[in-house]
Amino acid sequence: MIATIQPSRLSDTIQAPASKSSMQRACAAALISKGKSFIYNPGHSNDDKAALQVIAAMGAKVNQLSDGSIETDSTGIDLSSPGKAQSSTVVNCGESGLGIRMFAPIIALSKRPVTIQGEGSLLSRPMDFFDEILPRLNVTVSSNKGRLPITLSGPLQPGDIEIDGSLSSQFLTGLLMAYAAADAKGVTITVNNLKSKPYIDLTLKVMQAFGLNAPRNKNYEEFYFEAPITGHTASQTRYTVEGDWSGGAFLLVAGAIAGNIEVYGLDPDSAQADKKILAALRDAGAGMEVSNKSIKLFTGKLKAFTFDATDCPDLFPPLVALAAYCSGLTTIKGVSRLAHKESNRGLTLQEEFGKMGLIIDLEKDTMRIQGGKGLKGATVHSRHDHRIAMACAVAALQAAGETMIEEAEAINKSYPDFYDDLTTLGAGIKIKQQTIHIQ
Repeated sequence: MIATIQPSRLSDTIQAPASKSSMQRACAAALISKGKSFIYNPGHSNDDKAALQVIAAMGAKVNQLSDGSIETDSTGIDLSSPGKAQSSTVVNCGESGLGIRMFAPIIALSKRPVTIQGEGSLLSRPMDFFDEILPRLNVTVSSNKGRLPITLSGPLQPGDIEIDGSLSSQFLTGLLMAYAAADAKGVTITVNNLKSKPYIDLTLKVMQAFGLNAPRNKNYEEFYFEAPITGHTASQTRYTVEGDWSGGAFLLVAGAIAGNIEVYGLDPDSAQADKKILAALRDAGAGMEVSNKSIKLFTGKLKAFTFDATDCPDLFPPLVALAAYCSGLTTIKGVSRLAHKESNRGLTLQEEFGKMGLIIDLEKDTMRIQGGKGLKGATVHSRHDHRIAMACAVAALQAAGETMIEEAEAINKSYPDFYDDLTTLGAGIKIKQQTIHIQ
């Protein structure tokens, strides 16, 4: 699919998309809870659909209700009866990095061998930590040289363990949920150099909402499990998925550079790491009014800013789009977190935005962007990365001339309504299906 973006001025109001970080965690919690759970404001991105498919494959009954909410009914993962809790020995996480890292330890609770598959860029992402960590917890791991597909045979047995948290917090999320599901007691997960701490806050918040035995968090270095909670039934759980700060960040940046808009559904008190976009917008001098109800953005003169994205690396793409229109040299730290995303995002941002005339320098863990000189319309490629497609679309709103985004359907991974929402706000966007030639 090719999306052609015309220079546009925006106005009007829009609802932020549902958070796939919140949605996928809710799916995992619903699987390991026993009984019924109700998930309101569910997302419908490809990653969200993959999470629902995983829990269904592992035995949960999933039903979409007439009001759009999701009802699940699960017996949990039965450690005593191999195969009882799941109807399939193969699950597919799609292209979801969170999905594979979070669900693997949960799936490993089963005695029955389960093979985890994936699609697209997920097939090339390294999964060495499964081979390194899970065998210490009584799990047999068979992988494709550290990549998918991976077959796990448990059951995982909680114990004191030490892990490296410098690459991702997502595997820790899965371990925390798996330990809770296995009624861990008196054991500690020790974490060195944990990144993306706010995402662990979100994990613990979801666990508590579903009545799971959330551990004591000791300065993000130790997570200690005391006696498990008893007497909880999932039928008591009604969980509302938060608005998505990751996707919402693109809307907010679009408002700062291309028009006066109002975005609903983003909670300023959320545990999501990407709410830090507000700090970047303030530092850039964007006109903004924030309330519990909505966030209003006004165009104005933007200035260069300094930002540390180590704990929120998904903000790099919208931050680059913002920095392109900020006069001066913007500095963003945390580039090392970008190597194993859907693309190598540091290099991809440099190359694709370079086509639009933006100079981006990469030096070790730092990205420097020389902004404020204007962008030119160009033909760019999503690299099959949803956030690259959205960043290019937002930047194109004030470029000189139209911009064509190839493989623009990459947005379906996280925000399938993105182009429609920009159009609602007044953006000129034309969509054309690409023709595939097979020789």
